[in-house]
Amino acid sequence: MYSASGHQRVFIARLVGTRVFDPIGDQVGRVHDVVVLFQAGSLPRAVGLVVEVSGRRRVFVPLTRVTSIDAGAVITTGLVNIRRFELKKTETLIHAELLERTVTFKDGSGDGTVVDVAIELQRNREWLVTSLYVTRKKSSGLFRRGDSVMVSPREVTGLEDQLARQGAAGLIASFAGLRPADIADLLRDLPTERRLEVAAEMADETLADILEELGDEDRIGVISYLPARRAADVLDEMQPDDAADLVGELPEALASQLLELMEPEEAADVRRLLAYEDNTAGGLMTTAPVILPPDATVAGLLAHVRREDVPPALAAMAYIVRPPLETPTGKLLGVVHIQRALREPPHALLGTIVDTRVEPLHPDTGIGTITRLLATYNLTAMAVVDEDGRLLGAVSVDDVLDHLLPEDWREADDAVTDDEMDRFADG
Repeated sequence: MYSASGHQRVFIARLVGTRVFDPIGDQVGRVHDVVVLFQAGSLPRAVGLVVEVSGRRRVFVPLTRVTSIDAGAVITTGLVNIRRFELKKTETLIHAELLERTVTFKDGSGDGTVVDVAIELQRNREWLVTSLYVTRKKSSGLFRRGDSVMVSPREVTGLEDQLARQGAAGLIASFAGLRPADIADLLRDLPTERRLEVAAEMADETLADILEELGDEDRIGVISYLPARRAADVLDEMQPDDAADLVGELPEALASQLLELMEPEEAADVRRLLAYEDNTAGGLMTTAPVILPPDATVAGLLAHVRREDVPPALAAMAYIVRPPLETPTGKLLGVVHIQRALREPPHALLGTIVDTRVEPLHPDTGIGTITRLLATYNLTAMAVVDEDGRLLGAVSVDDVLDHLLPEDWREADDAVTDDEMDRFADG
């Protein structure tokens, strides 16, 4: 599309998701966002694209390396930096930060919401933000609420104001269909203030899932930013072991306050887990695996593991115990593997297909022993019992991996293959 001045014009809302190709026609990724710099006395200048490549890694591509932007395709001369994109303090993301931002018309006609942003290619090959598509928030004079107008950034205020943030609801809506780990990855790309604002607008259950995927520094920042009552509600929604890990990283005064505000049963689980040493079965376990009595049926078991709140690693087996069924339970009788249960009729009793061959862990079992046992018996989780054989919880393979990997593994760059290096190298 071209403007009245004859310059090529691109609307960012339409550009996001467009496929990016290298010079020989191979797709290397898709446009994730556009980076702009605000300049005193000048129009904002677009300096590059954030491109999502393989493994959901995002890299920066300067617009000087873009040779063509057409309908459905962006052509580059080659990616110059394969490192994970990190937003600088002087930079702003158009899609993540400017769309849905509230601006004020300088003519006194009221406020509006930025719906789209257009950049235009200038004769000096720079891309400038020349137009905003803005929807009015209320009626004023000749204008009615809901009217949409195209204006220059010079005709409004608040676009650069760091307090005039994009409505979080719009950005959260764009996360629909993504897994918590992917949303956490997107949040890490946002400036700190923006990340906290978006997190605060999420539903408790959604935010709980995302906090389980964030690195220590980021999730401590989010939970500390929330009002105490809200933070406690989010902790209630987290898996007990993840909640315990997070509470254990907080300042003592804040941790105590949040534990008092949590639901008593959830807080009791967290306190119990905090009593164990790190890198032991007690410190790694969750207190909420799938627990059923021996007279439950296969049909009942399958109904339990279908629940969305059951992590895949824990859904692979059920722990069969004598009452009570809440941890610490009655005596552990054994486990039922889902694969075995699927070969039985729905009415079969779990007590008749219990596997008693794998010895459970004790709370003080070290992570090295746990790792070897999981690998030896090809298990995704193992029971943890006390000296009386009562089930305390279960250690899953994903919790073990979390503790074996470097602390900053969530923020680390993805591994890059030789082929990717050749494709993305500076040409």
